[in-house]
Amino acid sequence: MDQKLLLVDDEAGIRKVLSISLSDIGYTVFTAENGEEALKIFRKETPPIVLSDIKMPGMDGIELLRTIKHENPDTEVIMITGHGDMDLAIKSLKYRAIDFVTKPINDDVLEIALNRANEKILMRQQLREYTENLEALVREKSAKLIEVERQVAVGQAVESLSSAMRDIAGDLEGGLTYFNEMPCYVSVHSPKLKIVAANPLFRKRLGDKVGHNSWEIYESTAGGSFQCPAEQTFKTGKGLRTRAVVKTTNDDKAAVIVHTAPIRNQDGDIELVVEISADITEVKRLRQELLRTQQRYQQLFDEVPCYISVQDRKFRLTATNRRFKEDFDVQLGAFCYNGYKHRDEPCPNCPVAKTFQDGHSHQTEMVVTSKYGEQYNVLIWTAPLRNAAGEITHVMEMSTNITQIRQLQDHLSSLGLKISSISHGIKSLLTGLDGGVYLVDSGFAKEDPERVKEGWQDVKTVVSRIRKLVQDILFFAKERELDRKRIDVLDFAIEVASAVEPKIKPEGVHFVCDFDESIGDVEIDSSAVRLALISVLENALDACVEDNAIKSHKIVFTAKQKESDVIFEVTDDGVGMDRETKESLFTLFFSSKGNKGTGLGLFIANKIIVQHGGKITVESTSGQGSNFRITLPKTSPNPFDSLQD
Repeated sequence: MDQKLLLVDDEAGIRKVLSISLSDIGYTVFTAENGEEALKIFRKETPPIVLSDIKMPGMDGIELLRTIKHENPDTEVIMITGHGDMDLAIKSLKYRAIDFVTKPINDDVLEIALNRANEKILMRQQLREYTENLEALVREKSAKLIEVERQVAVGQAVESLSSAMRDIAGDLEGGLTYFNEMPCYVSVHSPKLKIVAANPLFRKRLGDKVGHNSWEIYESTAGGSFQCPAEQTFKTGKGLRTRAVVKTTNDDKAAVIVHTAPIRNQDGDIELVVEISADITEVKRLRQELLRTQQRYQQLFDEVPCYISVQDRKFRLTATNRRFKEDFDVQLGAFCYNGYKHRDEPCPNCPVAKTFQDGHSHQTEMVVTSKYGEQYNVLIWTAPLRNAAGEITHVMEMSTNITQIRQLQDHLSSLGLKISSISHGIKSLLTGLDGGVYLVDSGFAKEDPERVKEGWQDVKTVVSRIRKLVQDILFFAKERELDRKRIDVLDFAIEVASAVEPKIKPEGVHFVCDFDESIGDVEIDSSAVRLALISVLENALDACVEDNAIKSHKIVFTAKQKESDVIFEVTDDGVGMDRETKESLFTLFFSSKGNKGTGLGLFIANKIIVQHGGKITVESTSGQGSNFRITLPKTSPNPFDSLQD
């Protein structure tokens, strides 16, 4: 053997070892370390066989295969792949690779693949020569022999042709490893649409149909639109390629691709038609299996108990699972940061951006907003998705809803804050108790009954407070009950305004109060609601102080009645808020003030108002101020109302 072979692999060691092995069995080996270099050598030397790695930097093996097959379809290409690249290997067969071998390469397996390639090259040459001479041979025989002799000659030709076709089918069987069988049925048809000859494989699988009508082997379609391939070739005078279904001897049905070719006599008239049919039943079965596998993966994708999205380099959503679609009103193609983070630009420290940069998984925790306006704490993991060349094309983001966990932590944090506050109270009471004990001791020492009496009174007062504090500690260990009392709203609003005015005026902010004098009374825990309103007013003050865009600012505090509700409003012309800040405003420990804020005030304020059966709504635009609207029912809700529904 003295045949050219092009070996393409980016690993020098593999090129060296395979070059020696291939040279020993008689090949003239040309080597290339990448796809671009391989094309230059291929175009210069035109080797009939190319042995190429699938994964290479730059032009990969799949692209090289497609280019070679486009430029010279007769070149046989064998792909080299790793055990983890079976999908790519099967994809290479789709682009007409003759075979593939896996690393580490077994010499016997490689030799089998090379023999298959050489056999196909040889059979192609023989078939080309036979095809060129077949028509002349048939004309010659048909002109000299009587009809019976002509049929005998055609039968002999068909047997020879079927033998060649069996070899081709066997060659395809080795190359397309996912086929269990690739049979070819060969038959010859007369102008009267009778089968005059058939190869052994035809007779074995479809029955001995010689002498039968040409269309009998086919399954008719609904409405009778199917036409016999031989009949169409006789009518048009041209070969054709069509899909059909044939009936086998086992009463099964097999899908086939039918190729026909006309055979003409000396006068140019079509004397016979040759049909060659390839069974594609297994292809259809594999396609159905692939569809079922895709459906199973889609079901898994949709049923996992977390949010999954796939994003491209511009952070556009290219795929989302069912749970994501249910909770977020985001369409495919939308930017993730705009769709469910409500931002105008990518999030700081975005884990998806980090994965695109370094190719590693990253995780972080974020707060996102559902299509119902609810805020979810989510724990995010990312994973890179790569193409055949190993390049990251997309990133998968998986988010787990941990809102309930964070709510539990919020409760624990609130309890810790309460205990801390109580600890400071106990410390103050103990200081007072020390003072009373000192007065009692010094009164006895100086025999001063008045001092003893004064000190003892202090001790009793402090002990009473300690008793109440211990009761409060037990009370704070569970959800605090509201101490609702009916109060005058106007007096209450004036009291709240008086409490915050000393903080507002020194900052140069104009404080305007507008209270409806006929507003009446309301049933609330006044100390709790006072705390909530003061937190909102202080937030408005901070927004004005932070804003340097205008010289003077104003805060308007109003109280009015609407039907059965009392409405307090706090309006400022400060810095305002973007959508993300507004939606995270009442989250525990969220603060837009950096180290200056604790993230507690508005969280507690909202909790107090909700506990009263009311709500806080916020309207705000960045740079244009904010409006907080606090709505409280004038009468506490009846706890049995829900039982009457």
